[in-house]
Amino acid sequence: MNLPSYPFAFGGRVVVAAALLASSVCASSTTLLAAPAVVAPVAAGIDHSAYDKLLKKYVNEKGLVNYKGWKTEQAAFNQYLQLLSKNAPTNSWSKAEQMAYWINAYNAYTIRLILDHYPLQSIKDIGTKIQIPFVTTPWASKFFTIGGKKMSLDNIEHGILRKDYNDPRIHFALVCASISCPRLRNEAYIATKLESQLQDQGRDFLNNPTKNKPGKTSAQLSKYFDWYKGDWTSNGQTVVGWVNKYATTKLDNGAKISYLDYNWQLNEQ
Repeated sequence: MNLPSYPFAFGGRVVVAAALLASSVCASSTTLLAAPAVVAPVAAGIDHSAYDKLLKKYVNEKGLVNYKGWKTEQAAFNQYLQLLSKNAPTNSWSKAEQMAYWINAYNAYTIRLILDHYPLQSIKDIGTKIQIPFVTTPWASKFFTIGGKKMSLDNIEHGILRKDYNDPRIHFALVCASISCPRLRNEAYIATKLESQLQDQGRDFLNNPTKNKPGKTSAQLSKYFDWYKGDWTSNGQTVVGWVNKYATTKLDNGAKISYLDYNWQLNEQ
C-alpha cells in the first residue's frame, strides 16, 4: 500500500547581492556574497490521529475493545501500521515523541495480532501450546516490520522501552489484550500529553480493585510488581513507594504484599 508523502523540509540558499559602491575614492564593484543556507527545521514524530480515531470508536471507558467492530476497518488500521513501519523514531525526536511512538506501536500491533487470530478467548491461545518465554510466545513472534527490521512485541517492550527509557510507568501503558492488563486508553499517546497520560494510567491502574487491592498494612498487587520488580526498585526506589504515588490508600513501609492471579481473558467488550 502506498502512503501519501509527508511534509519535509527543503534546504535552500539565499543569495544576497551586495550593492555596487561608486565614489571618488573607489570605483570598483563588490563581489556578490552568498548567505549561509537557511534550512527549515524538520518536524519530528508522526501523526497518531488515525489510530486515535479508531481507539475512540472501538474502546470503551473501561478499556475494553470491540474487536468485531475494529475488524471492519482493516484498511484504515493497516494504513496507520504502515505509517509506523516506515517511520521509526530517530535521534531528532524528543524522548516523549519516541516513547509515545513505541507505546502506541506496542498496543496497536497487539491489536493487529488479536485481529489476525480473532475470534479467540485469550492472547495466549495464539501459537504453540507449550510456550517458552522470549522464544515461542505470541510476544516473541516477529510478525511486523519497523524501519526495515522484523520485530516482536518483546523487542519493543524489553529491547527498547525498558532498556532505553528507564521509566517503569510504561507498565501502566502497555496493554497485552488481557483483563488484568492496565486499561487501554481510548486515545493515542502523544508527546505533548505523555506525562499526564502516564500519570493518569498509574492512578487508574492502582485504584482499580480488579487489578490492585492496596491496603495500609497489606496489599494484593498486580503481578507486574513481581514480574518487573527490578524496574520498580531501581535507583533506590521501592514497590511501596511506587504504589503510594498513585493509590488512594497508602501502604505502610512494612506492608505485607502478595500478588493477584493474572487474568489472561481477552479484554473484549
